[in-house]
Amino acid sequence: MVEQLEQPRLREKTCPRCKRVFGCAQGEPGCWCESIMLRRETLAEIRGLADDCLCQACLGSFAKRDRQGAAEESERGRGSGTSWAKAVPHRAIHARGAGAAWGLCAVAFLIGALVVALAIGPIPIGPAAIVESALSHLPWVHWHPLDSLDAGIVWHVRAPRVVLAALVGGMLAIAGSAYQGVFRNPLADPYLLGVAAGAGLGATIAIAYAPPSERAGDLLPLAAFAGALLGVACAYLLGRSVGVVRTSGTLILAGVTVAAFMTAAQTFVQQQHAQTLQSVYSWLLGGFAGADWHQVLLVLPYIAVSTTVLLLHRRVLDVLSVGDEEAGSLGVNIQRVRLLVVVAATVGTAAAVAVSGLIGFVGIIVPHTIRLLVSSSYRAIVPLSLLVGAGFLVLADVVARTVLSPAELPIGVVTAFFGAPFFAVVLRTSRRMST
Repeated sequence: MVEQLEQPRLREKTCPRCKRVFGCAQGEPGCWCESIMLRRETLAEIRGLADDCLCQACLGSFAKRDRQGAAEESERGRGSGTSWAKAVPHRAIHARGAGAAWGLCAVAFLIGALVVALAIGPIPIGPAAIVESALSHLPWVHWHPLDSLDAGIVWHVRAPRVVLAALVGGMLAIAGSAYQGVFRNPLADPYLLGVAAGAGLGATIAIAYAPPSERAGDLLPLAAFAGALLGVACAYLLGRSVGVVRTSGTLILAGVTVAAFMTAAQTFVQQQHAQTLQSVYSWLLGGFAGADWHQVLLVLPYIAVSTTVLLLHRRVLDVLSVGDEEAGSLGVNIQRVRLLVVVAATVGTAAAVAVSGLIGFVGIIVPHTIRLLVSSSYRAIVPLSLLVGAGFLVLADVVARTVLSPAELPIGVVTAFFGAPFFAVVLRTSRRMST
């Protein structure tokens, strides 16, 4: 017995061109627009005229014009110099974004993580007192629930560390989601193009050659920041040396090559200055033990600009996910968008790494969790990664400073403990989807 194919569920829409009401299956299999073929230039023209689907009559008129143009070119003895595409929208473009409920859940998760991190420590302070103390900073509130000692502990010792962890976590997570979108690789992370290797080399040089007094200032984060930018710049120049960077694979291979070279250089410097090995490995494993408000202000402008650029391009990442050729047919300047997104994610990641060290797996755990629970659309993944990533790293830092109290566990060890199994699950899931 032959099973009947499930009929597509039609939804009434109003054509944005002629205002006619028609039935639309949202691009699902069986939708009527699957049978209509258009020139890619025409498809880009339609996307410029309307954000939603056109009715059968309007879309058919564009197809008729294209057929007439192709026939005229054939009569003149020259074939069409362009390719054709189906009018059906890609599923990734129509994937839903983040609803208000998910946004509120992400904000609540971040606020809860911040309060918990401020409350936990050698001197426990109640969450209610912390919330009241935060509200007391408002101009129309005049009560002070904490005494001067507790207030100093919360706002001058714990708060800089918590805020810095939130900034770094949010930046690493949103950069990871941007890299995954622009390279169409679910396993991409913020360190893909040599950021980690460059930052590690810069920090190692600063620790090995600079006096301890200068290391305690801004020299170490500046050296790590410069090294990270140098690593990505070398990867991009290496990719350009083999021709115009048209594919993401060229950049990825160049990043792997540069990372290998810089890791070798870092190992050489370490062997020449063996007495600094402990300091180097302490920085490489990441942590926020010496965080202060100066470091927060140091990285805040870079992270603010980078996250703003990535948030503004979240819809374009959905278009890039359908492929370079299809995205180009929709009017997207692929090379310019890819370069802009990579530069923004790289600058923000370099700033985060400069003050925290190398913290792995945040850019993989958070975006994939959102992808599994909320939506596959980057309209949801990018903004939610910023909020959830901030809360995730704040809680990871709480674990790092309490599990071996009074000693501290490097935060990179905590994120690797959770990230390695998660990475294995993502790898197996990606393999099943590709087979």
